[in-house]
Amino acid sequence: MRVVVRIGGSVIASPPNPHLISRYAGVLRKLYLQNHNFVAVTGGGSIAREFIRVARDAGLNSDEQDEIAISISRVFAQILAIKFGGLTLKLIPTSIDEAVTVFERDGRVFMGGVKPGMTTDTVAAMMASRINADMIIKATDQDGIYNKDPRKYPEAEKIDHIRFSDLPKIFKGREYKVGIHQILDPKAIEIIGREKIRTVVLNGFKPENITAVVNGETIGTEIS
Repeated sequence: MRVVVRIGGSVIASPPNPHLISRYAGVLRKLYLQNHNFVAVTGGGSIAREFIRVARDAGLNSDEQDEIAISISRVFAQILAIKFGGLTLKLIPTSIDEAVTVFERDGRVFMGGVKPGMTTDTVAAMMASRINADMIIKATDQDGIYNKDPRKYPEAEKIDHIRFSDLPKIFKGREYKVGIHQILDPKAIEIIGREKIRTVVLNGFKPENITAVVNGETIGTEIS
């Protein structure tokens, strides 16, 4: 199976969680040994957003702020990669094309952002499209996708399944901006819907959920 695992910065980087990163490395190692190929895409979380503020206060424009955030996301990818396989994996791809080349050669890739104006959600969606992935797994700080923000509305209900055709309605009116923080960003939603890429959004504080979904268990919210 070819899987793109999008590990949210809200999970491993807000604040940095070295124990959880180590657990993800273990889960990905087991998947790889079971002949599953994967792309792991990490976000920069609150650390990246803090550096965006630093960059903005220093007078950097939006693209320059984005470059700083991208660097932070790659640091987390590098930590995960080195934990997975040592210093031989210290180099993190800086473009989609480079990542595809590494994937086709090695069967696994660790990466963060690639260029301004493109979130790591979009990176994950583009990679899934390029490698013909069987699914995207989005590991986030919620149990799935809700009809309302569960952090603000206690009565919010989790949605178990969303059809591709319903995606624009669920995420209507949300546009990209530097440091965007939501379950899925607009461009990723567009790609997932257009390419019909099965996507599962789940609780990323339990890395074992990744294994469970790959093994066919129903967890979180499925988009299909």
